[in-house]
Amino acid sequence: MWRLRRAAVACEVCQSLVKHSSGIRGSLPLQKLHLVSRSIHRSHHPILKPQRPQLRTSFQQFSSLTNPPLHKLKLSPVKYGYQPRRNFWPARLAARLLKLRYLLLGSAVGGGYTAKKTFDQWKDMIPDLSDYKWIVPDIVWEIDDYIDFGHKLVSEVIEASDLLLLLGSPGETSFRATDHGSESDKHYRKGLLGELILLQQQIQEHEEEARRAAGQYNTSYAQQKRKVSDKEKIDQLQEELLHTQLKYQRILERLEKENKELRKLVLQKDDKGIHHRKLKKSLIDMYSEVLDVLSDYDASYNTQDHLPRVVVVGDQSAGKTSVLEMIAQARIFPRGSGEMMTRSPVKVTLSEGPHHVALFKDSSREFDLTKEEDLAALRHEIELRMRKNVKEGCTVSPETISLNVKGPGLQRMVLVDLPGVINTVTSGMAPDTKETIFSISKAYMQNPNAIILCIQDGSVDAERSIVTDLVSQMDPHGRRTIFVLTKVDLAEKNVASPSRIQQIIEGKLFPMKALGYFAVVTGKGNSSESIEAIREYEEEFFQNSKLLKTSMLKAHQVTTRNLSLAVSDCFWKMVRESVEQQADSFKATRFNLETEWKNNYPRLRELDRNELFEKAKNEILDEVISLSQVTPKHWEEILQQSLWERVSTHVIENIYLPAAQTMNSGTFNTTVDIKLKQWTDKQLPNKAVEVAWETLQEEFSRFMTEPKGKEHDDIFDKLKEAVKEESIKRHKWNDFAEDSLRVIQHNALEDRSISDKQQWDAAIYFMEEALQARLKDTENAIENMIGPDWKKRWLYWKNRTQEQCVHNETKNELEKMLKCNEEHPAYLASDEITTVRKNLESRGVEVDPSLIKDTWHQVYRRHFLKTALNHCNLCRRGFYYYQRHFVDSELECNDVVLFWRIQRMLAITANTLRQQLTNTEVRRLEKNVKEVLEDFAEDSEKKVKLLTGKRVQLAEDLKKVREIQEKLDAFIEALHQEK
Repeated sequence: MWRLRRAAVACEVCQSLVKHSSGIRGSLPLQKLHLVSRSIHRSHHPILKPQRPQLRTSFQQFSSLTNPPLHKLKLSPVKYGYQPRRNFWPARLAARLLKLRYLLLGSAVGGGYTAKKTFDQWKDMIPDLSDYKWIVPDIVWEIDDYIDFGHKLVSEVIEASDLLLLLGSPGETSFRATDHGSESDKHYRKGLLGELILLQQQIQEHEEEARRAAGQYNTSYAQQKRKVSDKEKIDQLQEELLHTQLKYQRILERLEKENKELRKLVLQKDDKGIHHRKLKKSLIDMYSEVLDVLSDYDASYNTQDHLPRVVVVGDQSAGKTSVLEMIAQARIFPRGSGEMMTRSPVKVTLSEGPHHVALFKDSSREFDLTKEEDLAALRHEIELRMRKNVKEGCTVSPETISLNVKGPGLQRMVLVDLPGVINTVTSGMAPDTKETIFSISKAYMQNPNAIILCIQDGSVDAERSIVTDLVSQMDPHGRRTIFVLTKVDLAEKNVASPSRIQQIIEGKLFPMKALGYFAVVTGKGNSSESIEAIREYEEEFFQNSKLLKTSMLKAHQVTTRNLSLAVSDCFWKMVRESVEQQADSFKATRFNLETEWKNNYPRLRELDRNELFEKAKNEILDEVISLSQVTPKHWEEILQQSLWERVSTHVIENIYLPAAQTMNSGTFNTTVDIKLKQWTDKQLPNKAVEVAWETLQEEFSRFMTEPKGKEHDDIFDKLKEAVKEESIKRHKWNDFAEDSLRVIQHNALEDRSISDKQQWDAAIYFMEEALQARLKDTENAIENMIGPDWKKRWLYWKNRTQEQCVHNETKNELEKMLKCNEEHPAYLASDEITTVRKNLESRGVEVDPSLIKDTWHQVYRRHFLKTALNHCNLCRRGFYYYQRHFVDSELECNDVVLFWRIQRMLAITANTLRQQLTNTEVRRLEKNVKEVLEDFAEDSEKKVKLLTGKRVQLAEDLKKVREIQEKLDAFIEALHQEK
């Protein structure tokens, strides 16, 4: 339409000039006409009627989704054979039918339009860098005085060029060009501007040469006698068009390279901080962040799958990864010969940047893609992440690896490389591998806004393809599918009928439909090839390919460069069409979640899992601090009590009772000293440390688990219990504590000097408590042995068993023996056992000697403890005799001295342990708790496990939805600003 409107305007100008002329049609100079009108009216000019102008155009990159110009190729001047009308009417008739001159004239017009549209496309690809006007040196703005922007030559070229990077937005003042001679030309005939002006001048020169050649041809035509058929002319024209196209393709590539270097220079200067303005985040980075948040959003809503992505699918070893590497301009993926390498989806976000680097979403390390060692490290890291994602017993995994690739000249888009579709499960694969790959591919392709990049191997038979049927099921109308035929170089060699490739590219061979069809070459099959080598090989192949020369393939359907442009255009078109609808759906989701929270938890804040963890962390640290505020008296009381409970059995059974069986006080004291020394050297310090550690754990657990009243939140109970267990597990008591404690305990037990009556009475009280506790235990043991007495049998209707009756008769017999001899030793003699057994047998009770011994142990123990309690009562007045060392006294209270030594040792040990607890161990425990909390904070799986419930999940969903909505709103705003 633009071309028609411009041609119409040109024609109106021509008609107005004709009306104001002198009436002679042929007198109007052709040079004064508009450029388009000149090409249209040239056929009516009396002089230039038989001319064939040389056309110059540039080969530009078009996607198959756009409408390319009818003629993109450029002609150079060609001499034509001419058949006089008066001599050979069949040739004249053929010339009229073929209308070669109209073809050439149309090519001339299309060539000029093609050049301008190429530059327009470059301009659209350039980001808005109006904020970088300060980078332009002052000398550039001084040129403004010499250049008139209204001049048609510079305005046509500059507006379409990549100099907008330096000149600012189109709406601002730009260069003004004038025709003031060669001095002004020296200012702008340098760099990219010089190239563009030279290109325009070459086009004008070729037009002049075409006119001169046409005039010479018209004058010398009578001398030419050659006869060239129409078919030969067409072949010659096609050959010239191809050479000219390749020539200008190289010119455009050189210009694009210079543009790329300028853009890279601008971005590098911005990275160095030349100015203090903050660079805005790019659109593709903002969009990628939205997708990253969505990948972590695990809820019952499926709206996250409706945002556009470019999904790369294909059969195994069809070249999916190679195509993606060509688009990313780096060999970033693991390689393998015929084996499955892509074992989990890889999301690659391509964006523009000053350096060609790659980094993972969850890592700060940047891989320099220009260095081979970094590329090898990146491939190894991707392979490790894939293996980590694949669970045991599986071959592929649905978990996504997120990778960002930045570099100058990269097309902005988000691609997802999926595992290759297989037809057969081989050995070493899980049985469900094929179904898993199909389910992963369908999950991504069923997104109605996903762009499906279907990769087909051109070197194998099309009938063997599996992915085409899968794609046709997901997108039957082909509204979001782009078909890519790889390994075209091998296909051209192996396929017997080249028209089969043409049928594939035209969409006539497969039942699937697509928006566009492309043919690419991804190298010679050598894994060590660089991207530059592959690109050169691809360009060289298509330059010499018969498929392109015979017009089986269109120029805009080949090379990965054109493919990346087409995919990027389609991706952003889909984003603009669907992103606002997805933002509205998240707004509705957010409203529903907020309403649910208000109805269920009206008085609680919306704390997500991380916020709840921080709150619980503060509570736990406060409780650990409270542990250090326990009074010394409380510590010593609980330590002394716990330690006595632990060692009382050993003191009574192994020290006191054996020593009490001796005949005199000297032997008693000797036995006590020996046993106390052995006990102190081997067991006592270790027992004391165990008691102290257990006491610390109990106090810590008490502070962690006791309710805090109305402020107590049971949602933290699971986390607190885990922190307590892990902290206790990591805590180890000081290894040197036992050695120092052993010396203190040994010195305490060596002291026998009781200083006052108060300590004496305290020792007696301590002894009575210990003996009474043992007596109570002994009586309970005897009761269990002989059964209930007559009161319980009469009141509670209980009876004795046969064994209990035997024990009762044995007990009665042994008590008679003790009444006869109250100073009986602790052990029964063999003749005494025989006597007791015969006495029982005489009453009809059969007993075993071992039963008699067991019963005697309990009976004698009770008798001994009662005697010791009576003796303890007598010793209440024995402090006077103790001070005189029991001289001239029948009362001996060495057992009271023993219990005083034990009591004093317990007090000193409790004091020592308390000091060690408060000064060292509590602080170490607090440090362990902080370390455990830090480890838990970094372990997201642990937090999910310990902080659970509907309330937590609802708060998490609400936070994610808000974050997604905010990022989407920011992205949409930036998208509108870019428009």
